[in-house]
Amino acid sequence: MGDNPIYEIRDERFGAMVIGSAGLEELYSGCRWTEGPVWFSDLNCLLWSDIPNERMMRWIPDGTVSVFRSPSNYVNGNTRDRQGRLVSCEHGGRRVTRTETDGTITILADSYQGKRLNSPNDVVVHSDGGVWFTDPTYGILSDYEGHKAEPEQPTRNVYRIDPASGAIDAVVEDFIQPNGLAFSPDETKLYIADSGSAKHEVPRHIRVFDVIDGRALANSRYFCSLDVGHPDGFRFDVAGNLWTSASDGVHCFSPEGTLLGKIRVPQTVSNLTFGGPKKNRLFITATRSVYSIYIKTTGAQYP
Repeated sequence: MGDNPIYEIRDERFGAMVIGSAGLEELYSGCRWTEGPVWFSDLNCLLWSDIPNERMMRWIPDGTVSVFRSPSNYVNGNTRDRQGRLVSCEHGGRRVTRTETDGTITILADSYQGKRLNSPNDVVVHSDGGVWFTDPTYGILSDYEGHKAEPEQPTRNVYRIDPASGAIDAVVEDFIQPNGLAFSPDETKLYIADSGSAKHEVPRHIRVFDVIDGRALANSRYFCSLDVGHPDGFRFDVAGNLWTSASDGVHCFSPEGTLLGKIRVPQTVSNLTFGGPKKNRLFITATRSVYSIYIKTTGAQYP
């Protein structure tokens, strides 16, 4: 393990989760800014966003890469609900959408209190069907990843869409730029990244909240900070370890917030997801490329 330059082991627990002989594989290159990886186990494929090129891409295990959707309306983050439907955050439409099984697109949210959303960034779906998403301003800062515009919302919020009524509630309103988010494996906590350090002198941190009745958040507290870059997208493994994007690769934190180690990646990492038949393959979106690496733990994600 010590002679594998991919790994930076800070804690022996990380050494037990990685495979010394496993290599970092570049699956595809030629994008402008990759984001939003999501694994479809039933279709045996990976989808991701290439935001500036306004397209979504698809990779299958034989190495074939094709365009899944173009134009994509500058889709950024993606996830799946418990019915297996694709849920996406569109910078271009400033909305959250769901792709139905017949391919039609349903708008889940595009405004709050009568004003347009900023540019939905990342999204997760609770087991009760509630859709939670972050709404920073990255997609309206220029025409590169969306359409340049002035924000209509006074703050950069985190929202929940009620699965029964479709009502949209702001659950957190004090972030500088909320970004990636994920539930703990038991859904009792929600973790949210603040990537405001990309533009402001603030901590590069992830905060954690208690989830109240599946509908609200309470007891905001600091979870961890990155020592290189700022946190973007992240996911959990089944043991509750948090695997997050960073400028120098993927950082793994214990459930207590201790940095266990890093997987070094040649390009700035934006996001990641677990996939493969056993959910033990980490798929990593990083600037122009998509990478993967096998590890010894499995992802806590559905379906």
